[in-house]
Amino acid sequence: MPSAHERRLALRAALGGPHPLVLPGVTDALGARLAEQAGFAAVYATGAGLANAQHGVPDLGLISLGEVVDHVSRLTEATVLPVVVDADTGYGGPLATMRTVRLLERAGAAALQLEDQEMPKRCGHFDDHRLIPAAHMQAKIAAALEARTDEAMVLVARTDARSAESLDAAIERAHAYAEAGADVLFVEAPRSVEELARVGTELAGLPLVVNVVEGGKTPQLPLAEYAALGFDVALFANYLMRSMLSAGRDALAHLAATGETASRAEAMATWQERQELFHLPEFGAAEAHYDRPWSAPGVRS
Repeated sequence: MPSAHERRLALRAALGGPHPLVLPGVTDALGARLAEQAGFAAVYATGAGLANAQHGVPDLGLISLGEVVDHVSRLTEATVLPVVVDADTGYGGPLATMRTVRLLERAGAAALQLEDQEMPKRCGHFDDHRLIPAAHMQAKIAAALEARTDEAMVLVARTDARSAESLDAAIERAHAYAEAGADVLFVEAPRSVEELARVGTELAGLPLVVNVVEGGKTPQLPLAEYAALGFDVALFANYLMRSMLSAGRDALAHLAATGETASRAEAMATWQERQELFHLPEFGAAEAHYDRPWSAPGVRS
């Protein structure tokens, strides 16, 4: 497994690459393995997905820092990919944000995303957002940068000002967050192609994130169009979860209706595919190796 530092460097290289970084959201180790197998360069530990899939609650700021740290630790153990973590508001003021950075850095996160909503926060594509003052968010960013022990860790600053105030306010805040030292800027929920173009033009200079929420407030465009508008990261935070939800619902409806699964075998992963995804052959080989009697180096057993 690559070290946390190596993954952070890999993420920075991907952010500076010639093509936009497509960042799929994952809610568990299975999703992380699938993204790795599909050839993605990084994954996103989605806060909304964690709330929905692991706790059965909406994205209303109900999940604690400790729960997120445990979750991220499992993800970074399960994949070689860099993990970008949705750290919500930093779970408090600047000092709480410093602790958040230290704990998630220790858990192996390659990047942290902080946003400027008041606690408790809400999904960026909901309504009725409330923001902290921009200067307070700048202080959080400065505190986060001071807290990180690995300067390769990436800090993403998100603003929800487009929903709470206006696009002008969102762009002004993003400039302020760049001034405070953010590595990546994320203006949540532009409403049109024209608004996306303004964000891409007026915030050029740092990597920019567009959050593609199917059925949300931002237009869904081909990747090449996002790139042409100035975006370096296309985040698909809950595409995988929602696809799995639909497939799982269909599978359970079939079982409820028929009482059997054999006729649906082609719609399932095979037994072998499942075991290979979770590295059973490698674990078996390691188990066999360490089950042999031990002997000191250079001594024949």
